[in-house]
Amino acid sequence: MKFVSFMAAGTTSFGAVSGNGIVDLGRRMDGIGDLREVLSAGAMAKAMELASSAATDHALDGVTLLPTIPNAEKYICIGVNYANRDAEYDNPTPAADYPSVFLRTPDSFVGHNSPLIRPPESPQLDYEGEIAIVIGKGGRRISLDDAESHIAGLTMLNEGTIRDWCRHGKFNVTQGKNFAGSGAIGPWLVTEDEFSGYDDLSITTTVNGEIRQHDNTANLSYPFRFLIHYLSNFFVLKPGDVIATGTPTGAGARFDPPRYLAPGDVVEVDCPSIGVLSNPVADEVVS
Repeated sequence: MKFVSFMAAGTTSFGAVSGNGIVDLGRRMDGIGDLREVLSAGAMAKAMELASSAATDHALDGVTLLPTIPNAEKYICIGVNYANRDAEYDNPTPAADYPSVFLRTPDSFVGHNSPLIRPPESPQLDYEGEIAIVIGKGGRRISLDDAESHIAGLTMLNEGTIRDWCRHGKFNVTQGKNFAGSGAIGPWLVTEDEFSGYDDLSITTTVNGEIRQHDNTANLSYPFRFLIHYLSNFFVLKPGDVIATGTPTGAGARFDPPRYLAPGDVVEVDCPSIGVLSNPVADEVVS
């Protein structure tokens, strides 16, 4: 089943996608205000039951889709995770035993169809298409064997990056990864009944219809189960936490010359088992 966070008539809510409509679960689940609370309450089965027996309340194209989990406690991002990605760097190194990890803030993301924002501080807005895990069951020191049982579902993510701001500090990328509205999450959370496993999911990123990135999760250096296991050693993973699992080769910065995003461009991140996250690009309006 597909679950969304959305705004309709100035009111935020959450629901399930049914055909071309949305069943508004915010109207039907007393005491639960968003998808993160559904997960925290262990109420996904109840949400599915309600959605399967109700008529739709909104047309899918009549609402504004928000980031899938707009208020996650943690947006955890994994760097250089596809096996051939390290070769893109000027000084490639042997594969590390553990992944690179950094965090993003909620306001650095927009939802499906909303514009990615290029700030006045830099023209180097880049795309990074990714598949993201949404944690359904929290935990600490989660075993490899049990890790996948902690997944509520998957969503698509564009880990938009201001490249030159990633080099402001000696050892971190936080500045370039957290400009307001520079990334996107969506269009929805897809539960595991809609796909078969986590180790054979393809991902493609296009800019204006041109394929820039394409790979498969079979080629991840650190598979989903390992990421959950590893991250839960130091994080207390909580329902609704989002883990961006890494981007394939082909980001704009890796072309010669670089091919950064400009206003009017449209970026789409596609996994056939999950959906297409689409976003135009616009310059930030500064008053």
